[in-house]
Amino acid sequence: MHKKYVIAFDQGTTSTRTIIFDINGTIKGISQKELTQHYPESGWVEHNPMEIYKDQKETFENVIKETGINPKDIAAIGITNQRETTVVWDKETGQPIYNAIVWLDNRTKDICNTLKKDGLGTYVREQTGLVIDSYFSGTKLKWVLDNVEGAREKAETGKLLFGTIDSWLIYKFTKGKQHVTDHTNASRTMLYNIKDLKWDNTLLTALNIPKSMLPKVKTSSSNFGSVVFNGINIPICGVAGDQQAALFGQGGFEAGIAKNTYGTGCFILLNNGKDYVASKNGLISTLACTLPNEPTNYALEGSIFIGGASIQWLRDKMLLINQAQETEAICNSIPPLKDLYMVPAFAGLGAPYWDANAKGAIYGITLDIGKNEIIKATIEALAYQTKDVIQAMEEDCGKTLTTLKVDGGASANNYLMQFQSNLLNVVVERPKMLEVTALGAAMLAGLKAGVWTTNDITSIREVDQLFSPKMEEKTRNQKYTGWLKAIKKTKSIIEV
Repeated sequence: MHKKYVIAFDQGTTSTRTIIFDINGTIKGISQKELTQHYPESGWVEHNPMEIYKDQKETFENVIKETGINPKDIAAIGITNQRETTVVWDKETGQPIYNAIVWLDNRTKDICNTLKKDGLGTYVREQTGLVIDSYFSGTKLKWVLDNVEGAREKAETGKLLFGTIDSWLIYKFTKGKQHVTDHTNASRTMLYNIKDLKWDNTLLTALNIPKSMLPKVKTSSSNFGSVVFNGINIPICGVAGDQQAALFGQGGFEAGIAKNTYGTGCFILLNNGKDYVASKNGLISTLACTLPNEPTNYALEGSIFIGGASIQWLRDKMLLINQAQETEAICNSIPPLKDLYMVPAFAGLGAPYWDANAKGAIYGITLDIGKNEIIKATIEALAYQTKDVIQAMEEDCGKTLTTLKVDGGASANNYLMQFQSNLLNVVVERPKMLEVTALGAAMLAGLKAGVWTTNDITSIREVDQLFSPKMEEKTRNQKYTGWLKAIKKTKSIIEV
């Protein structure tokens, strides 16, 4: 009998979810748990790996129970995850030896500076497509080995394993039978050669990381093992880092498609097809989702560290709003801002600036500025940061973008989407179903399980709204020039 459903595990920075899709790509059920954030020191961000596993297991069991779906009708599971977040665990006990170090964490700045001084910057860019930065997993793994008592000795004797969140979940759900990852997650570690598609010995040596710790790398649509639920084996058939999964869910398995996910951060990806493009403008090259017996797809990416997290800051720290949904009405209720800019460099500046030491700032405050203006400036900052990255992409590729596909929580804000279209002078296209990250993971699993073909995937996606530019060029240029001045003032790169 044809199986009717595909499940997505969507393990993100702030929550853990399980979503069930039917064969039409319609959501039949969602279960979610908020993830505890740990900040042991300034600039440090950690998660409890066991909490992540338990929450994923609980939401998985809850959504099946709540929907009443027969597990026998589930064709496959796809996993999408926060990328770069680093877990190290004991091979024998399956217990983590330290908390997961989150992608936002910048404790490894000194390690990064040493690698740069050793002249590895060009090598890292050419072989991994990345830049040397705390963002990526490799230096986080080195930190664990150097700072957790007994870790290096255990690692050198083959007793420790490393993985990003996908690997950790697969290992736990398969009861230790599978230590694997996919191309997209491997390409975010700063340890993986995206040209040769294998772990890079030069970088493993530079960071003193034993190769025995690393997972086996597979195409994104593959057999990654099985989850047993009530005696029924449900295969894990798709894995992708959250941003590549979102690109796939937006139909971005074809070259020339760009998307922006407005999540905790903002992540813009452009599928370059089989062409590896080395950025000259502060972007990174990465692997897009890979399919069996298909050419490797590369993508250009701009990672903005603080996107929706700045709206959380307005709510939780500044107490200016009660919920994120309020911001749209607030932005529409006041006149256009004049020379007021909020630069949310709370975790440094990501692409295209890559300044880990920058701090957040607000510029242009006068006596008539109130909380609503600060809220509006924070929302607009998401659009300005996106323009920084899109402009860099256009320069790298020599092509002008005509449409930007959007998803993620903040893309539901109509004011932000219209301002984004105005600022970029392109059409912004929002799908009806915003859960494209989870859908992308489900699609990868469904392809492998025989539920869908790529033609089916194209027809599943429906457009909700198109936002067309309405701003005069003079106004657009003035606003963006002001933003660039604010960025210049925010950057920390000052001769001492």
